[in-house]
Amino acid sequence: MKSTDELSQAIETLETRNAFQDDVIEQLNNELSIHQSDIAELKQQVALLANRIKENTPDQLGEDEVEPPPPHY
Repeated sequence: MKSTDELSQAIETLETRNAFQDDVIEQLNNELSIHQSDIAELKQQVALLANRIKENTPDQLGEDEVEPPPPHY
């Protein structure tokens, strides 16, 4: 059977490990929040670019259709 000193040491080790894990979890949570914010911003930028492409594509196609074929046809 373990002595009280050994049990106290084991408890202290577990408490230290728990504190370290809490700190790591907090750091990971902060990083995750930053990455989620970055992803949301990138999604917004991609949506903006997609809208700009959609807006510009019909105009370019429309101009090509309106333009008569070259004289050699």
